[in-house]
Order: sequence, then structure tokens, then C-alpha cells
Amino acid sequence: MKFLHHDLAACERLLPGLAGRLGDVPFDELESAESPALALFKQYGGPNLLIPGEYDGIGASALDAVRVVRALGSLAPSLAVATAMHHFSVGMLYSLSPLYGDDSKLRKTVLDVMAEKRSLLASGFAEGRSGRGILSPAVQARETSGGYLVSGSKKPCSLSRSMDLLTASVGVSGRDGSPEMALLVLPADTPGISIHPFWSTFPLVAAESHEVRLEDVFVTDEDLLRAPPSAAEKLDELNETGVIWFQMIIAAAYTGVASSLVARALEERRGTAGERAQLCLLVETAASLVEGLARRIMDGDLGNDCAAASLFTRYSVQDLLTRVVGMAVETLGGMAYIRSPEIAYLASAAQALVFHPPSRSSMSEAIDAYYAGKPLFFS
Repeated sequence: MKFLHHDLAACERLLPGLAGRLGDVPFDELESAESPALALFKQYGGPNLLIPGEYDGIGASALDAVRVVRALGSLAPSLAVATAMHHFSVGMLYSLSPLYGDDSKLRKTVLDVMAEKRSLLASGFAEGRSGRGILSPAVQARETSGGYLVSGSKKPCSLSRSMDLLTASVGVSGRDGSPEMALLVLPADTPGISIHPFWSTFPLVAAESHEVRLEDVFVTDEDLLRAPPSAAEKLDELNETGVIWFQMIIAAAYTGVASSLVARALEERRGTAGERAQLCLLVETAASLVEGLARRIMDGDLGNDCAAASLFTRYSVQDLLTRVVGMAVETLGGMAYIRSPEIAYLASAAQALVFHPPSRSSMSEAIDAYYAGKPLFFS
């Protein structure tokens, strides 16, 4: 059994040809600001991975999805990290669709055409900040003649230059004057949406994590998708589901990045058999934790308990990968580190998992509340 066999096999089965094409591109080109990785991802149907089959998508299971994401992370780190938010946004949109009905604008203008166009979605959601739901508004709308002007900023925002659509939750005034949340799905070229340089460091530059700014973007009431009042309980469930999927996908992506370092140690037979085995033990434990969460999702075991499990998984994976990276770099040796910029790049990129929400302190507060019998997340 070769290292990463199941992950690469899942990628080839669901996105045939993509891994091979990525492997043909020099690593420094894949991870550059001019990387072809996102274009290849679209060409081979990657945006459709988690779109349900009923919408003409691939309809990958949670288990297949994390295996594909890990495989892509081992080949093109920026691609895996950038598209994590796409997968999350896809999941949220298709989960929200029953709230709006089959005749909604969301269904007719977005969901029914996404698979055909292989649209890439950038996310303006709050994406899991502790004490704030994933669907909490990240931008605000104010009334104007004939509609609303939407303003706000998301930084960093992955896929900023390659996105086809921008998804966002937006705060609006309800018909009784109380604050409400509405959903926006806007074409990337909508007047008032602009991209501004933000990501200044070299690791993961190909993820296009710049600032997306909305400045007085005009929308009508028809463009604002408001959930019906009866959907409040469902929105809480979706918030928990979003947290679970976000933690799972992002953990899979960075497990893939660290796996690339382990693969190099195995291929070059660096270190002793015991040292190589220890590397595999650590990284495969991380992968197994992520797959365990995926299986739980497939069993329909969601809700508050699974949301807590997603944090256990993410932070256990994060700590394991820190050990994997340090041990892999040491095993590969100083001369390899000096001669191969890829090793330093991968080591740095793999550590970026620590910057994704929630912070460790926020996670600790959430888990403390969970074991005190309180809901883990609040919308």
C-alpha cells in the first residue's frame, strides 16, 4: 500500500486527471501568484465536488471529500486551502435552499446553474468566529431609493481573484425595524465589488487571500434572500453544520500539506525505519481523526455534540501536524532544507492551520461552556 493511496484514488475517481495535471506543473509555479491550479481545478470539475447529484453535481460523500482535499493539499497546498471556503460555501447554499423553496431566486439563478458553469464561490460569511454564528452578517445593508446599498469588507478572502460568485450574509432592517439576516449571492463583477492586495507573505500566496471590499453595492429587495420567520430553528442547525464542515475541510487540507513532507521522507528513505514509521503514525492519526468526523456526518450525527467533536478533531489534528512538520524537517535533514525551498515552504504553509478560527482561547471557552451543558455556538 503506497502512502496517500486512498486519497489519491478518491481524487482520481471523482476528479479524473486533475492530480496528474497538477503533478506535471513545477511546484514553485503551482504556488505562485500566477498559479494555474485554480484554473485546472475548474477545468476538471473540482467546484462541483460537493454539489448534490440532483443539481448535476458530483455529490461526493463527506469521506470522499476529505480524501480528495487531503490529496490536493499534498500536491498544491494553496489550492486545497483556497477551495476549502468554496466547499464550505457550497454546502451552506445547498443546505439553505429548502428554506427558500423551489421557486426562489436562489434556486433559479444560482443553484440550478452552478454545476453547469463550475462556479467558484468566495465566502463573505463570518466563518465560525467563537460567540458568533457562521451565518452571522459580515456586511451591512442600508436602505436607499429602490433598494439597499451594501458595504463591508472581508479580509483575507480566499479565491478573491478567481471567484465567479461572492456569497455573504448581510445585516438588514426587518419589516418591523428589528435587525435581520439576509443572504446575498453576487456575481464577482458586480459594480462596487473590488479586490485589494492583502496577503503579503510567500506561503499560500496562490490561495488569492486578498481583501474583497463592497462599497455601496446596490441591490434590490429581490436580491436579498430573507429566510422566513419559521426558519429560526433550522438556521441554528445550519450554523452547527457549517461549523462542523468548516473544521473538517480545513483540517483535511492542512493534513494534506503536512503529508507532502512525510511523502518526501518516505520516497527518499530519509532517517531510520523507526523515524519514518513515527511520521506515518502521526500524520495517519490526524487523517483518521478527520475521516472519523466525516463518517459521523455521513451517519447523520450532527448537532451540538458533533460541533464539539469537530473542535476536538481540528485541534487534535493541529497539534499532531505541528509534531509531524518538526519531525519531518529534522528527518529530511539540513542539507535537504538548504537545497530545497519546497521543504521550508511546506513547513511554513502547514503551520497556517493555527490561524483559522476559532482561536485556541475561544475554542477553550466554547468547550468549557459545552461541558457546562450550554450550547457550543450562539447565532
